[in-house]
Amino acid sequence: MRRLQSGTADGLYWEVHDGPDAAASVILSAGLGGSAAFWAPQMQALTAGFRVILYDHRGTGRSDRSLKPDHSVAAMAQDIVAVLDATGTDRAHLVGHAAGGNAGLQLALDHPDRLDRLVVVNGWSRPDPHVARCFSARTRLLEAFGPQAYVEAQSLFLYPPDWISENDALLKEQEPHHVAHFPRTDVMLARINALLAFDIGDRLGQIAHPVLVSASADDMLVPPRLALRLAAGLPNATLEVVPWGGHAFTATLPDVFNTQLIAWLSGDV
Repeated sequence: MRRLQSGTADGLYWEVHDGPDAAASVILSAGLGGSAAFWAPQMQALTAGFRVILYDHRGTGRSDRSLKPDHSVAAMAQDIVAVLDATGTDRAHLVGHAAGGNAGLQLALDHPDRLDRLVVVNGWSRPDPHVARCFSARTRLLEAFGPQAYVEAQSLFLYPPDWISENDALLKEQEPHHVAHFPRTDVMLARINALLAFDIGDRLGQIAHPVLVSASADDMLVPPRLALRLAAGLPNATLEVVPWGGHAFTATLPDVFNTQLIAWLSGDV
């Protein structure tokens, strides 16, 4: 894997990784944490056949650490357009996890000509009481005890219990890095509020793009019934639910997810 280019566009850090000649482009959009590093388990598989675009969400990582006024999922979708423009990409597949998948759905509505195939991993189309309860708990933890406590609890929402037990040493090793690079509290709260306000349930029929709705049956944060509801409302959806792996099954089951992803992006399924 070789990085071809990197830069910033309107405060957004981006990278382009090469693929075969004339390869289709794929842009990867992370979840609430916003970091392009989330997709490390997918990079080798994707760059074997695609030109891959990574970016850090606004307010996170190497991007501008502040948000524009009235932050929303629509603003996240507009940031994707800014990255596509900066990287000279007229049209791309998009793979998004949770917040990134929701932004991809919004992109399909607002800028359909910039999108080819869409993959939504553990995303949703309208607010849900369970998701709201989880975000409320995380919000209260962050406000009362700060990023350290938030990061320590984060694994409970992302991974299956047995995976946490087996990878406890790795998680503890990574936590200082996550704390050191944690977004400002006001930024994280604004991002959470944007996700809680996201509601396109009555507009799903307008999305004509092929959409892979991918979920895990044991997701603690986003119940798989939200994936079923999303897929049912989309005119051209394929639903795939793995039986185990948690909210971040792209990391806990990378080989399974990557096989599914490459086959679908390539049009083989």
